[in-house]
Amino acid sequence: MGNSLKSAEFLIESRLRDAARGDCTACYDLGVAYSTGTSGVCFDLIEAHKWFNLAAIAGDEAAQIARAEIAGDMTPRDIAVAQRAARDWLGGHRAQAA
Repeated sequence: MGNSLKSAEFLIESRLRDAARGDCTACYDLGVAYSTGTSGVCFDLIEAHKWFNLAAIAGDEAAQIARAEIAGDMTPRDIAVAQRAARDWLGGHRAQAA
């Protein structure tokens, strides 16, 4: 179990660094990890939607499809929370880049 946790932490940390640099593939990868529980990452559809949304905004068509698919398993409130989290991420990282 310890290795699984370390694997999940490494995946998230490395992809977060790349996402912060504007890498939409990293955002998509985070969406996949959260939507499937890959590599010991906690299953979390709100986080998955957030990351798919960020990748979709950058033009990633696979992320647009994945976001729509998981939205079917979410409540409208969950989707609103995920959208707000994506806006907050964008706002925070635009401010850092300025």
